[in-house]
Amino acid sequence: MIATLPPRGHRSVAAVGLGPDGVFQVRSGTAEFGNGTTTVHRQVVSEVFGVPWSRIALVHADTDAVRHDTGAFGSTGIVVASKALHASCVALQDVLVTAGASVLGIAPEACSWTPDGVTGGGRTATVAEVLAAADPSVMRGDSAWCETELDQRERSVAFNVQAFRVAVRRATGEVRILKSVQTADAGVVINPEQCRGQIEGGVAQGIGSALYEEVLIAPDGSVSNPAFRQYRIPQMADVPRTHVLFATTSDALGPYGAKSMSESPYNPVAPALANAIRRAVGVRPFTLPMTRDRVWRMLQRRRGVASRERGWSRRCAR
Repeated sequence: MIATLPPRGHRSVAAVGLGPDGVFQVRSGTAEFGNGTTTVHRQVVSEVFGVPWSRIALVHADTDAVRHDTGAFGSTGIVVASKALHASCVALQDVLVTAGASVLGIAPEACSWTPDGVTGGGRTATVAEVLAAADPSVMRGDSAWCETELDQRERSVAFNVQAFRVAVRRATGEVRILKSVQTADAGVVINPEQCRGQIEGGVAQGIGSALYEEVLIAPDGSVSNPAFRQYRIPQMADVPRTHVLFATTSDALGPYGAKSMSESPYNPVAPALANAIRRAVGVRPFTLPMTRDRVWRMLQRRRGVASRERGWSRRCAR
């Protein structure tokens, strides 16, 4: 289980504008660092306005273009930043529909936004006509803009469950993963392929820290394995295919019912592997990484205790 926000809340600012060329200019304060937020942000704009990505231009993490964002951490890229962007899109759409209704001379309730402009009563007001009639307070030059600041403090939780099937070679302590399955409760998953890849990567990272990766510190405080030739990381052959299953849930706090994922796929990997090893050999490791030498020594201690217990039992019987 992981909280979808930092404990003291998170502030995010997003803005969206439409120019006479029909291109939506999107400004988001959060940063893209491989977490996929720019993809989801474009999806949000495309969903609200029904336009292709070729009509969406996005700038992120630039304080010259948009006001301050607390930061791209704490599972906030979708739950907070996308929620702020969605609110800006809805506000801009209302502005455009109201302006289009005035051009068409009918009530806003009888109008709707289309990629070509505002439609109502069998007619369409073009983007240029809509912008010309828009409220001057939202205009920046020849473009209409809406900005939303969100100070999100309500928290939700996401859940991940990891299962492994393993084989343990008792003679060497080697642990081999035979099957890997993770189920994730991410609410409404806005981009399933992207989220699936994030879960698969989180499991691979978790396997590395659970079975292989360890920084060794010498008595003088220096790092004994400063290069990847000495620092063991999992290779492709060490990482099994992970079957990913999504729970069918929806969260009222996130945009479109979405929750976060971020680092949560990583969290259950090590304890699940430790539990699987315990079920395979009868004793559970508690030190990471669970390297083959540690597992072997654990099994040797287990055999020694068992031998002493058997000897004590025989002596008692006599």
